[in-house]
Amino acid sequence: MYDGTTRPPLFTPARRRHALRATAAAVALAATLLTAGCGSSGEAAQDPKTAPSAAGFPVTIDNCGVETTYDKPPSRVVTIHQHPAELMLALGLKDRMVGTAFPDSAVLPRWQKDFAAIPELAAKEPSFEKLLDAEPDLVYGGYGSAFDENEGRSRKAFADAGIDTYLNREYCGKKQVTMKDTYDEIRTIGRIFGISERADKLVTDLKSEVDKASTAVEGESDVPVFVYDSGDKTAFTAGGKSLGTELIRLAGGNNVFADLDDVFGDVSWEQVVERKPEVIAIYDYADAGSVEQKKKFLLSQPALADVPAVKNKRFVVLPLTATLVGVRSAYAVEDLARGLHPESFR
Repeated sequence: MYDGTTRPPLFTPARRRHALRATAAAVALAATLLTAGCGSSGEAAQDPKTAPSAAGFPVTIDNCGVETTYDKPPSRVVTIHQHPAELMLALGLKDRMVGTAFPDSAVLPRWQKDFAAIPELAAKEPSFEKLLDAEPDLVYGGYGSAFDENEGRSRKAFADAGIDTYLNREYCGKKQVTMKDTYDEIRTIGRIFGISERADKLVTDLKSEVDKASTAVEGESDVPVFVYDSGDKTAFTAGGKSLGTELIRLAGGNNVFADLDDVFGDVSWEQVVERKPEVIAIYDYADAGSVEQKKKFLLSQPALADVPAVKNKRFVVLPLTATLVGVRSAYAVEDLARGLHPESFR
């Protein structure tokens, strides 16, 4: 017991939530006992299960096998990884965001101001305790590592703490990733927040962006493209099941490793030489060296000297976030198209 002479224990947000839950339970129990002892002369306390929900709610979402029922739109959201944060901002949900984490690259200019106004909880994935401190009612993860069980961030751990979770559908175990996944992701988030019309409009706008870029290069010959993610002994590249392959196709190119039956995989440099790419799309992200380092490496390899893309120094740079299920993928089509068919944009 605190006697007033020593400092009381730190009352952290997690403890505060625990105390609030305990208090709520005690109040509910007292109300039940009072009603039982005094008859029904007063109005009984409303059962939370029968309390009215927000318009259009409840909404039940099955996400990667985890079923969640939302009785109302989440109001305190933490996003882990950049593409969920940008998707939230594109839907006008800045006021629901209480934290971000793990920015992969520079935020697109249209969202920079809003993104900067939201507290950054960590440069990488935050600890479970750090996330609890933000008191979220929903944690939205971009990569599977957002809910790493070995780091104490399993979805069950959040559920046990009374916090809902949502994982980007790209990491639900489905191999083939397409633009439809982006549109479906947007619509699902729209349902969770009760803004389906807004989500539908965003999807329509993004489809228009893609169509505009694809139309600009219509009739042009497809340009062979090699995606360089990383690697020196071998090349880590985008396979046929990646969203990157579809973005290249929509931009008037073809991924020279579209026959690789995976989202990503390793190939030999001999294979790169054999397939004669005319353009190299470099994926840019913090953990794999700078774009300039990657270019320097490719240009310094004697074995690649006769590869058309290397010989002509034709590189297109894409932030990794632009190749993931999120709003950037639609804008990436024009960036790619301009790099593959610059004459179509003059």
